[in-house]
Amino acid sequence: MASAGVNVLRYSALFAGVSYGLYRQSNLNVQSHKAKVDRDFAHQASLITQAKAEFKNKNMPSENVTKGAEVISDPNDPKFDLEGYLTALMGEKAK
Repeated sequence: MASAGVNVLRYSALFAGVSYGLYRQSNLNVQSHKAKVDRDFAHQASLITQAKAEFKNKNMPSENVTKGAEVISDPNDPKFDLEGYLTALMGEKAK
């Protein structure tokens, strides 16, 4: 049978190990939570920049505008003017 001093040393080591394990697990959980928050924030920021780019592409005048006459040539555009487009097209062919 072990002496009382050896038992005190064993239980002290056991308590120190359990205490360190709890402390380490707590730190790992905090680091994991911070990393998750950072990833979520970065993902939301990328979604916002993507949405801004899509909004800009959707609401900017299209590239189908003729350079000289500022006539919209996209028939899906609500500001499309067929007569103006045909007039501009005939003017380009006449040149």
